[in-house]
Amino acid sequence: MKVLAKSRNLSISAQKLRLSINGLRGVDVRSAMQSLAAQPKKGSGMVFDTIHSAVANAEHNYNLKSNQLIIDEIKVDQGGKLKRWRPRSKGMTSPIIHPQAHLTVVLSEKNETKSSKESK
Repeated sequence: MKVLAKSRNLSISAQKLRLSINGLRGVDVRSAMQSLAAQPKKGSGMVFDTIHSAVANAEHNYNLKSNQLIIDEIKVDQGGKLKRWRPRSKGMTSPIIHPQAHLTVVLSEKNETKSSKESK
């Protein structure tokens, strides 16, 4: 069974958020959350919260145990851009662009992924 959690319109660029998710695919949830808690990046807290939400979804909606879950898929997509203007000299302006990102986390059970790989 696959469990999904999404965080949309995060105020961070997709490129910076991807630095936090590298190496998390296929890892069990507990070790992923421990490594994210030790990272000093802004995006690691956002990824931690989304994984925590996915674990809560799995426990509450599907009665799955958190120690049996692994990160099956995690991806970051580019979101919209928040545009602002800053006044400059001689009546000109310059743009300030605040990028946003969308984060998707898919969890699955350990037993399910082993049986699907064996059947292939």
